[in-house]
Amino acid sequence: MAGKTNETVGFIGLGLMGHGMAKNIVEKGYPLAVSAHRNRKPLEDLVGRGAVACASAKEVAERSSIVFLCVTGSREVEAIVRGKDGLKAGLKPGSVVVDCSTSDPNSTLALAEELAASGVDYADAPLSRTPKEAWEGMLDTMVGATDAVFARIEPVLDTWAGRIVHIGAIGDGHKMKLLNNFLSLGYAAIYAEALVLAAKVGISPQRFDSVIRGGRMDSGFYQTFMGCVVGGNRESHRFTLSNAFKDLKYLEAMADAVSLMNPVGNAVKNTFAGAVATGGDGGEDYVPHLPEFLGRANGMDFAAEVEKGKKG
Repeated sequence: MAGKTNETVGFIGLGLMGHGMAKNIVEKGYPLAVSAHRNRKPLEDLVGRGAVACASAKEVAERSSIVFLCVTGSREVEAIVRGKDGLKAGLKPGSVVVDCSTSDPNSTLALAEELAASGVDYADAPLSRTPKEAWEGMLDTMVGATDAVFARIEPVLDTWAGRIVHIGAIGDGHKMKLLNNFLSLGYAAIYAEALVLAAKVGISPQRFDSVIRGGRMDSGFYQTFMGCVVGGNRESHRFTLSNAFKDLKYLEAMADAVSLMNPVGNAVKNTFAGAVATGGDGGEDYVPHLPEFLGRANGMDFAAEVEKGKKG
């Protein structure tokens, strides 16, 4: 399929997820143009695999019929599209922009309308799973796009995704992604609070895990979360507290837009807000480190509780 295509692909955002995604695109036969903001190592790796390095988003757009974005959120996407030497300056009529970031659906719809006036299509294809699956080409994606645009981009999505769901119209992918993250981050907040409470009443994280793991409340998300907490693998779930907080603010805005009371969403958001505000690292620790912040807020050294638990 890839070898017979007329599509040329651009990719902007070579972070934890984007590097693996772009690697799969170029290795499966698509001409690939890439650019990098700060970290040059992924760009150099991709050039070694056959990609072309570009100096700006405009140059990526000029070389591409489909451009993928995988950045932090809407603020970054808007800057890449509208900024000086941005995508909008180089996109040709008939091209497609696919936003794989976790973005604000209101921004997504505004950008889609703006680019449609120039003859450019838009799709949102946010991601689920981890950088490991990105590298393996086995991510999940939920896509918001017209039927025609989805049919066009699906073969490229298939290079890096193991599960592709066309969820609905433009913006619906980002709406569903926020709902998905609400569930996962809600679990994270509950796990963290339960673990800290358990330690306060004399139940170690390891004993807590011995009951939950393998039972009805176990899940893939639980296992990566606890792989950090009790397994000692601080890289087991590489999603930052600051990104989690950003996504929960987007969820709040989505609820506000339809006048929905969302008390649980706000409680989860405030848990992450507290961790980001008091963490001293700008929120760049990962989500499974949340019990450490909750422990500190409750006068506990949670890491010390984990170490005590190792000794029985």
